[in-house]
Amino acid sequence: MTRKYFGTDGIRGTVGQPPITPDFVLRLAHAVGRVLRQTEERPTVLIGKDTRISGYMLESALESGFNSAGVDVVLLGPLPTPGVAYLTRAQRASLGVVISASHNAYPDNGIKFFSAQGTKLPDAWEEAVEAALDEPPRWADSASLGKARRLDDAAGRYIEFCKSTVPHALSLRGLKIVVDAAHGAAYQVAPKVFHELGAEVLAIGCAPDGLNINHEVGATHTDALVRAVRANRADYGIALDGDADRLQMVDATGRLYNGDELLYLMAADRMGRDEHVPGVVGTLMTNMGVELALQARGVKLVRARVGDRYVLEELARHHWILGGEGSGHLLALDRHTTGDGLVSALQVLMACVRSERTLAQLLADVELYPQVLLNVRLAPGQDWKSNALLAKATQDVEAELGMAGRVLIRASGTEPLLRVMVEAKDVQVASSCAQRLADAARAG
Repeated sequence: MTRKYFGTDGIRGTVGQPPITPDFVLRLAHAVGRVLRQTEERPTVLIGKDTRISGYMLESALESGFNSAGVDVVLLGPLPTPGVAYLTRAQRASLGVVISASHNAYPDNGIKFFSAQGTKLPDAWEEAVEAALDEPPRWADSASLGKARRLDDAAGRYIEFCKSTVPHALSLRGLKIVVDAAHGAAYQVAPKVFHELGAEVLAIGCAPDGLNINHEVGATHTDALVRAVRANRADYGIALDGDADRLQMVDATGRLYNGDELLYLMAADRMGRDEHVPGVVGTLMTNMGVELALQARGVKLVRARVGDRYVLEELARHHWILGGEGSGHLLALDRHTTGDGLVSALQVLMACVRSERTLAQLLADVELYPQVLLNVRLAPGQDWKSNALLAKATQDVEAELGMAGRVLIRASGTEPLLRVMVEAKDVQVASSCAQRLADAARAG
C-alpha cells in the first residue's frame, strides 16, 4: 500500500495547508484512536510538542479527535521528542504523540507517533491509520468520551531520566558548557540537565517566542554556538535541534563535530571499557573516514538508507545498539529506545571526563574525507536510472577513485532533485568528479 499522508517520520507540512490543518489533525487523531481501540478498551495517549506557535492549535485538535474516539489524553506541554518516547513507556501509555517539525522553520509543523514501548511504529500500523481515515467517523457517545489531563512534572521526570543514563560516580564539575536548544522543545530541560550534573552552563537559543525555533541557532545553524564557545572560553558547546533529537558539538577551539564523528567516539569509548561492539549502523551518507577508522578497530559499519527510522531497522536486524547519522541523530539502544540529543551529549561528555581527554584527542584516529554534494533538478517524469551518460560517468569515476573514495547518487525523497555525492581524500578530486557526474546527469 502506498501511504498517502505518512512520510519517513510521521506527517509533516506547512501549517494551514493540507494535511497540517486543524480539521485534518482532528480526523487523524480520531482515526488513530479507533485503531488503538481495536486492541484496547480504554487507551491513553501522551501528547508533547515543541515551541511553534501552531502547537497550541494542533494540540487542541488532537485532544478533541482522541476524546471523540473514546481515548484519554495526557498533555505534556513543550518537551523533546525523546522525552515523549521515554514518558510513553514510563507511564505505560498506549501511544506517544509529538507535535513538531524537528529542524524545520516555524511555518511548518508535523505529527509523529511512538509505540507503548517508546519506539517508532511499523508501516502496517500507519497503513491501518490511513485506512481508518478513509472511513466515516464513529463518534463515541457521551458516556464513552475520553478525558484530558496535564502531567505537570513531565519535564522534571525527563531530566531525571537523562541524568540516570550516566554513572553516578561521574560528574561535569569544572566544565563550562554552552547549551543551544534552538529555541525549541529542550529550552527548559537542556540547561538543567547539564547544570544538575555539575557543569557551569551558558544557555543560548533558550528563549522561544513561537516564531524563532531553529532560526539561526541550533544543530542546523551552529555558527552561533561556535561564537558563544569562543567568546566565553567554554570547554564544550552542545547544539540541539527544534525537538532535541539531533546533536552537534563544539570543542574549546570552536571546532565543530558532527554525528558521524560522535558515533565513532561512542563506539570507541565502549571498546576502551572492554565492551563488545560487534558493529555500528550508519547511513549511505556516513563519512568514509569514519568507516575506515571503525574497520581499523575491527568494527563493521553497515549503511542504512538516510533517516533514523532506517538506522533503527538495521540495528534491530543485526541486534546491535549503536547507530546514527551525520546530522546528529544518534542511537544508543541500551540507553534509550530512540535518538536523543541530550542522552547522546552526555555519552560523549562522560567519555571525555572518564578518559581525561578532549574531543580532538579522542577522535585523532578519524580522518574525515571531504564530501561534495551537488543537486541536479530533474524534469517531470525523468528516469535518471536509464541515463547511459550518467552510468558511464559513474563507472569511470568509481574506477578512478578506487578504494580512496566513493560515489553516491540518489533521488531526493522530498524534491524533484538528483543528489550527487562524491567522497575522496582530496577535496579537489571530489569536486571535479562530482561536477562530471552532475554534468552527465543534466546532459542525459
